[in-house]
Amino acid sequence: AARDPSFQIVGRIDLGDDLNSVIALCDVVIDFSSHNATAGVAECCASHAKALVIGTTGHDEAERNKVASYSAMIPIVWSANYSTGVNLLLWLTKRAVQTLGPDFDVEIVEMHHRLKKDSPSGTAMSLARAAAEARGLDLTTAAKFGREGIIGERPKNEIGILALRGGDVVGEHTVICAGDGERVELTHKASNREIFARGALRAARWVVGQPAGLYTMQHVLGLEKPA
Repeated sequence: AARDPSFQIVGRIDLGDDLNSVIALCDVVIDFSSHNATAGVAECCASHAKALVIGTTGHDEAERNKVASYSAMIPIVWSANYSTGVNLLLWLTKRAVQTLGPDFDVEIVEMHHRLKKDSPSGTAMSLARAAAEARGLDLTTAAKFGREGIIGERPKNEIGILALRGGDVVGEHTVICAGDGERVELTHKASNREIFARGALRAARWVVGQPAGLYTMQHVLGLEKPA
C-alpha cells in the first residue's frame, strides 16, 4: 500500500491498539489478524459505516456467523485467500466437480510452512466447500480429515482434506478429481506472500462504495455476481 499512490495508510493496528482511535480517518479496514479479533473489528467498522476486507482464517461457526451479521450494515469482502490464482482455482474446482460428476472422487491436499497455526488452511476449506456445493453435499458430514487404520472402502460422497506442514512453504493447494482410468489435478503454488497483499488491496479498492453485503474475492474478480 505504501508503494501505491492511490492508497493512503492512516493507521496500523496491532494487539492492544484501539481501532476506534483511527477508524474515522479511513475508507476501508483490512484485517489479517486473529480469528478472535475479527468480530470486534467488524463491529467497530459497522458502527462507523466503514467497509471491511477480511483475510483472517481459523474462525469457528459461531465466530463466522457473528462477523457475517455485520454485512447487513456494511460491505465486507471475506476470503480465505486473496491470491488471484487461488480464486481462479476455486472457480475451476466448482466447474470441474460439476462437469466430472459423482463418479470422480474429490481429494484436497494443502501444504504450508511449519509455523502456520490453523489446519487445514482456510483456503483448503474453501476449496472443499466449493466442491461440496458443486456436488450438492453438506461439507460437515462429507469432509474426511486424513485417514488411519482399517477404514474400509471410500464412500462416494466423501471429500478428503489433508494438511501437510514443513519448512517455509508459502502455500500449495491441489484439488484431485480421481475417476476410474483417469485423474484431473488442479494445483496452485504460491512462492511470494506479496500476492496476498496485492489481492487484498484490489479488494479494498473494489469494496468501497459497494452496497452492504457479504462478498468474496470471486466477486472482486468478476468470477461470481453478487446475489
